[in-house]
Amino acid sequence: MREAPGGVEGDGHRYLLRGGFLRQLGQGSYSLLPLGVRSIRRVESILRDEMTRIGAQEVELPIVVPGRIWQTSGRFYSVGPELVRLKDRRDRDLLLAMTHEEVVATLAASEISSYRDLPATVFQLQTKYRDDPRPRAGLIRTREFVMKDSYSLDRDEEGLNRSYESHFNAYLRIFDRCELPVIPVAADVGMMGGSLAHEFMYLSPLGEDTIVICASCRHSQNRQVAAFKRPKVENEVRHAREIIDTPGVTSITALCTALAVSAQRVVKSVAYTGQRFSHEGISESVDVLAVVRGDMEVSETKIGRIIGVNELAPMTPERAKELNLALGFVGPVEVSSVPVIADELLRDSVNMVVGANVVDRHIVNVNPGRDWAPHQFGDIAAASDGFECLQCGGSLTTSRGVEVGNIFKLGTKYSEYFDVTYLDESGVARLVWMGSYGIGVGRLLACIAEEHHDDRGLVWPRSTAPFDVHIVHLEGEAAASRAMAIAHAVAEDYPTLIDDRDLRAGSKFADADLIGAPIRVVVSQRGLANDTVEVLRRGEQDAALVDVNEVEQYLRDELGRHV
Repeated sequence: MREAPGGVEGDGHRYLLRGGFLRQLGQGSYSLLPLGVRSIRRVESILRDEMTRIGAQEVELPIVVPGRIWQTSGRFYSVGPELVRLKDRRDRDLLLAMTHEEVVATLAASEISSYRDLPATVFQLQTKYRDDPRPRAGLIRTREFVMKDSYSLDRDEEGLNRSYESHFNAYLRIFDRCELPVIPVAADVGMMGGSLAHEFMYLSPLGEDTIVICASCRHSQNRQVAAFKRPKVENEVRHAREIIDTPGVTSITALCTALAVSAQRVVKSVAYTGQRFSHEGISESVDVLAVVRGDMEVSETKIGRIIGVNELAPMTPERAKELNLALGFVGPVEVSSVPVIADELLRDSVNMVVGANVVDRHIVNVNPGRDWAPHQFGDIAAASDGFECLQCGGSLTTSRGVEVGNIFKLGTKYSEYFDVTYLDESGVARLVWMGSYGIGVGRLLACIAEEHHDDRGLVWPRSTAPFDVHIVHLEGEAAASRAMAIAHAVAEDYPTLIDDRDLRAGSKFADADLIGAPIRVVVSQRGLANDTVEVLRRGEQDAALVDVNEVEQYLRDELGRHV
């Protein structure tokens, strides 16, 4: 394409479209063209290589699975509309599996019986589908995608720890071989469950996750769960509380201006409603009032963890009215209609300004213990730039990131649901410990494209390029014949593309830059008259003139040095 369609996000996505790697079929749905397939296959080869290296064996599991096994785990009900649920002709529940913990656990229950069967790890490269409400940025966020998902099975927690570490290190090698800079960050376990999770993040403005990084010790966390050091609260005399009129003042900024106070003197109260599902699928509406200091934000993930809800939504005006909460003027004083969860920092914060739960009124000089008491104090605030690192006290910074991989310690959660046990040396039945590990293949390719391009097109690392060598021949039969001979000789060992189209040199060179193969070879009548061909490494400015009789060995030497 000369130009990408309007609304394309990211240069990498633009060049993948213009270079003929992919085409959009629908929202969040893409067709991979021949160049895209070749690059994807090279990424998959790296994934297979590194999974095999840690002892994993490849399997192929169904994508359409019986709903009953997800009902057994409870996720059939707790996962939202992104899970596609179906009915077969006999009205039995089916679903498109977004991930395969239940399937692997069911399989393990039938295949593992003794401690001699463990440890075991399986992996697959399989198409998944999630009805994502906000697909965007090309392959970075799609509805249909290929995932490398693997699952470890161990005798005990110590074995799980070894499997987790093996995957952690394998992922670092994978991203290193793809020449994609990533940082591992502590993350929320989310719908997967378990005790520990890490995400592997590629820092990019296109990312929808916020990563919190310490400028000193480099400790990294997803903002959803990031812990930070609360500032010390100075002790002071507690004043008598007083109700004041604040007509039309419904925001923290407006309140600070009206009362000439800093946001650190204000309590921010946010009302939420969520749905909690029982293991049998019975839903229960859950309301909560989250309270943080005015200069902070509520972490919905942290609140959800405390009350056992995966997703929260702002409370509707109708529901707030039923609970006697005046939205815009909500505060924790004398609230009994909804649980109040307050951030740890407010435990010692005194003489604060809070909403009075009456329209156009606030209360000043409010103190915990004396004037209000939450149902629970906890870490519910989201980390922000400038906050202090809990590890070393350094300053925290935030960046946007794309999650290209994740790993989870599941423990015995799924083994308990599906009775996945083995007999130990003494003949005692014990639960198998599981781990789950994923990499989005298309997303990984998209991030490589975002990382490796210039103003002319893609600049692929050799490990993920569709071709190692791109041969362009210009005018004349002699040039065409020599170019074909070079291509046949080199292609025995290195994937080679030859451009034999009847186009002007400028168009061929522009397309070669757009496609981004590591090495371009130009065979022309002029060069052959001097017994030379031109060899240019993509991303560099100066071409080498190589003797036409030595070009094949030259390419082998060059490609051998740049694995």
